[in-house]
This record gives sequence, structure tokens and C-alpha cells, in this order.
Amino acid sequence: MDLPIIYHEDYVAPLPPDHRFPMAKFRMLYQMLLADGVADRSQFHAPELFGPESIQLVHDDNYIQAYCNGTLDAKAQRRIGLPWSPALVNRTCTAVAGTVLTAKLALEYGLACNTAGGTHHAFPNYGSGFCIFNDLAIACRVLQKIGLVRKVLIVDLDVHQGDGTAVIFQDDSSIFTFSMHCEVNFPGTKQKSDLDVPLPIGMEDDEYLQTLAKHLPDLLSDVKPDLVLYDAGVDPHQADKLGKLALTDTGLFRREMQVLSTCLAGGYPVACVIGGGYSDDAKGLVYRHSLLHRAASQTYRQYRL
Repeated sequence: MDLPIIYHEDYVAPLPPDHRFPMAKFRMLYQMLLADGVADRSQFHAPELFGPESIQLVHDDNYIQAYCNGTLDAKAQRRIGLPWSPALVNRTCTAVAGTVLTAKLALEYGLACNTAGGTHHAFPNYGSGFCIFNDLAIACRVLQKIGLVRKVLIVDLDVHQGDGTAVIFQDDSSIFTFSMHCEVNFPGTKQKSDLDVPLPIGMEDDEYLQTLAKHLPDLLSDVKPDLVLYDAGVDPHQADKLGKLALTDTGLFRREMQVLSTCLAGGYPVACVIGGGYSDDAKGLVYRHSLLHRAASQTYRQYRL
């Protein structure tokens, strides 16, 4: 068995041509992984849509209905930042199902990677920052409900704080939220994760990786999670339009290897989502996202999972 990777053709939904959210990257990532021989088609798993009851484990029913029916008010739509369409509703729910499947396969095989996911700015009753439903939170709740996990550690290394996730689990000791993010960046109002590590503008590879190494091994020892959910946003990269940090391609690859090997060496299964990344250079952006799957494939073989 090779590394399980999750993808669905519905991960892409039409957006206006001038929209700044790089929607095409999800299909391009799938294509790059195949073209570069990182993965073959047999490794890919497609999620099946599930009903709203899974989303209701996290989100307010009125919000779910308003979003799915296209009746959210204009202010709420602006806060999300993506124009509503039935195709986007389907895409949103498919990506959530993909992260749930990623988590299930990680528990089965030790490691699994989605080719989407990481919608950590979604709150219980509203969306924000291109995030509509919080796939990380929903995956935690679904797995808890069916008895596959009790305790989960969310490692969020997207450059933006996982504010929605922090609020969803603020009074829940069964889910530990760890966010390492640029201090002076979106969201303007930070929430309180279980552990927040704010980083200064312009931080480079070595200092970033040393900071991560200060926290992750101890967190694993203290939390002892049944599953690690890893948000591998590539927006800390020096070329990212919305990032403000200064990691290189090599730094990102080292980060992925560090996270995955630290978790797997301790026997902790890891479910990965790709998180944020923003650039006018679509190919360069997709390559940065692919570093997660390249590192995961290498680590999967190394640990003979």
C-alpha cells in the first residue's frame, strides 16, 4: 500500500476570472503529483458526500441552511470572500468530506494527505477568509462521534491564525489547537488557541524550524493524541502574496519532513490538509503545495507504513 492521497474533481468550482482565490490549484496539484511521479492513480481516494448532520456537529443549522440555499445576507457573503454558487456549495461539502476521509485513512494507514482542506477561519455561525465550513473541526467531531478517536492535536502552520478552529474548541479539552502564525497578518483580531506562537514578519527558514522544534515534540508528549491533524499552509513562503514570512521551498520541505517524522516516530498518525497559499505564479504555488505530498511519500516509505 502506498501513501493514501485524497482528491475529487469537484474540488474545483468556477470563480470569476479576476478572483484572487487560486481555485485552479487543486486540480493542478493532482495533475502535478501524477506528472512528476510523486503518486500514481491507484493511490487516490475520492470522498463521498455526506449529509448535513456531520456539518451540524460543528456549525449552526441556520447558517448551514442559509449558505447551502444561497440566502446568506450580503455582509456575510463578503466576509467569506467567495461568490455563492451551487457549484461552490458542492465543492465546499466535497472538500469537507475529503478531510474526513483523510482522517479515517490516516488512522488506518498511519499517514494520509488531502489535496484540499484547511478552512480554519470558519466559525460556528459564519464563514470568513475564503472558509465556509471548518473541515478540521468537522473531521474531529465525526471521528469522535463514531468512536475512532478521543483526543486530537491540530497542528496549524498556515501563516494565518486558525481563529475559527480556536473558537470552536475553546472549551473542549479533547481537541488541542496549536497555531504558529505571522503575528501581524489576517485575522486582525486573534482568538485564543490552546497554544499560539506568533511569529515576526520576515522570519526565515532556520529560525522558523527551530521555533517549531521547541514546541511540537513536547506537545505530542503532553497531549498524546489519537490523531494529529496537520494544516500545511504554504503561505509562510517568501513569495506568497498574503504571507509576510520568508520561508524558501527548501524550508517548506524541511518543515513537512520535520512535522511528519516527529509525529510518526512517536507513533502518532497524521492526517494532512494543504491550507493556504496565494500567488500569481500558479505553477510555483502548486509546487509548494506538492512538497507536502513529496515529503509524506518519502516519510511513508521510511516508516514502512
